[in-house]
Amino acid sequence: MVPEIKITRSPKSALHYNERKLKLGKAELIHAENFLRFPHQMNLEHKLNRFENLMMCNERAQTKAIHISLNFHPSEKEKLNKELLRQITDEYMKRIGFEMQPYLVYQHHDTGHPHVHIVSTLIRNDGSRISTHNIGCNQSRKARKELEHIYELVSANKKKPQKKQAQELGRKPIHVQKLKYGKAETKQSISNVLDLVINQYKFTTLQEFNAALQQYNVFADRGREGGWIYKHHGLTYSILNEYGKKIGMPIKASSIENKPTLSNLEKKFLENEVKRATEIKRLRIAIEWILVKPQKSFSEFVQALEKEGVSIILSRDKEQRGNGFIYIDHQTKSVFSEMNMGKEYSAERILERLGIALSKEKTLAQENEISNSKTKQLENEDGHDLSKALELVMRPKESKKELTTESGEEHKQINEQEYSLDF
Repeated sequence: MVPEIKITRSPKSALHYNERKLKLGKAELIHAENFLRFPHQMNLEHKLNRFENLMMCNERAQTKAIHISLNFHPSEKEKLNKELLRQITDEYMKRIGFEMQPYLVYQHHDTGHPHVHIVSTLIRNDGSRISTHNIGCNQSRKARKELEHIYELVSANKKKPQKKQAQELGRKPIHVQKLKYGKAETKQSISNVLDLVINQYKFTTLQEFNAALQQYNVFADRGREGGWIYKHHGLTYSILNEYGKKIGMPIKASSIENKPTLSNLEKKFLENEVKRATEIKRLRIAIEWILVKPQKSFSEFVQALEKEGVSIILSRDKEQRGNGFIYIDHQTKSVFSEMNMGKEYSAERILERLGIALSKEKTLAQENEISNSKTKQLENEDGHDLSKALELVMRPKESKKELTTESGEEHKQINEQEYSLDF
């Protein structure tokens, strides 16, 4: 279980956020504790008035509301019904000192992992304010550990011996031997890589095939549209340099011993479509569980994925502009484009969930007053340029500064050490 706590001046924004989800059918109000009405009997005004009546008892307090999310591992989705979520929420709120406070519990259904949002006020009936100093590191952490034990929940920081963990998860470190032009005979080196990738990895398009080959600095090229090779359904293979550019003479597919021609690959695409059908679930769960925890930068997200045995490759359009992600799951040896993965795993949505992507109405830099010059490069006249954002975050570490987000003045974010989740 992963809790996140945000302290705010007023519950209005948190209420509006959850009520919007409610209207869209992406959330349910499953519990209203210490209210005079049942959840189905209340409108937004009833809910807000309950909080405001208490907040009026303390004019001096600068922050008077709390917005909490309790996030659970995707594998617990079937187990966590509404009744159990209500029990866990009540126990959690009791342990952090809010059992006498009015609070609303919304169950959200718009992500791959089960989670609830809790809205409450810090002001008690007598006008005193509940102290939130180190609440994340102290009360919340203690409550989390106790509830994980009581309800047998997956722990966010449970560590196992590395050897045992590897045996249980079937993971191996990602070891990629990249080809270097001139270090070995080109044709034989490419042939060895093709044997490995074609026999071990499951891909269903040439783009996905190239994503797997890219790990080894190899590229399969159909040539330019309208060109002789393209018209005749041909294919060549080249070694890539450290900048991802083709180098040396291309090798014809038909001249390579294992005949990795486009016609043969297309047969493989159809076979792989069936073989990898059941393997997308593991990849989605891995990504969701990583996104539950805080990622300060895209680089940290990529590193966390690598620990799960997953790589991200940038896909490009005909003009060679970045236009999305391709995921390589080294555990199942499956390659998935974001189109197969679904909207929640598209490059644009992932960047949004990491707090990096831009909105047409307001940029992240404007919202959080980030002065990082790299972040400002993401802006264009429309305030939205996915291609530029992708090119920036996918640059090698040495050529860019990390994009990070900081809390704005209105919200003081309290994370439970390294565990949090952006709403």
